[in-house]
Formats: sequence, structure tokens, C-alpha cells
Amino acid sequence: MIAQTPKPPYYAVIFTSVRSELDDEDYEAMATRMVELASQQPGFLGVESAREDVGITVSYWDSLEAIKRWKAHVEHREAQRLGLERWYSTFKTRISRVERDYGI
Repeated sequence: MIAQTPKPPYYAVIFTSVRSELDDEDYEAMATRMVELASQQPGFLGVESAREDVGITVSYWDSLEAIKRWKAHVEHREAQRLGLERWYSTFKTRISRVERDYGI
């Protein structure tokens, strides 16, 4: 599903990852929980995600402060730790300001 974002400007956090060889059943539950929890945070605007060989999750936020609060959230920090230790062989996070958007 495509996120319904407001008129720009707003921010996008782009999380790109490659899963480790470890098949961990806890991963899907944690991923679902993170979307649920993020959607409850002040400043959250939406999320889009796709996974094949490379996973890409883009979350949208109204401010850099909201992104900083989400990064520091206690449950999100635990997910970050587990990602480093178990779930990802590599990942990259990019934060961008959206100046324009358009579509149908």
C-alpha cells in the first residue's frame, strides 16, 4: 500500500537491508510490531515496504525531531540491536527531506 502523505515538505527515512542467512521466526513479529509502534508516534505520516533480495522500508515523518524520538524509542532500540546481532548482514539508513511528490 502506498502511504498517504501530506503536502511537502516532510521527511523520509529509507531503511535498506539484506537479511542474514539466519531464518529467525521472531523477525516478522518484530517487523510488524515496529510498524504498529511507529504509527503511534507523534509525527509519523506513513510507511511503505518491499522485500526481495534487498528489503526497503520507507517511513515518513513530519520533522527531524520526530525521527530522532523514534530512533531513541526503547522498543525500537531493541529491534535495532537484534538487527545488528541477528537479522541483517548489511543495512543502510538514509534520511531525506521530501520537497515534491506526485502520482495518481
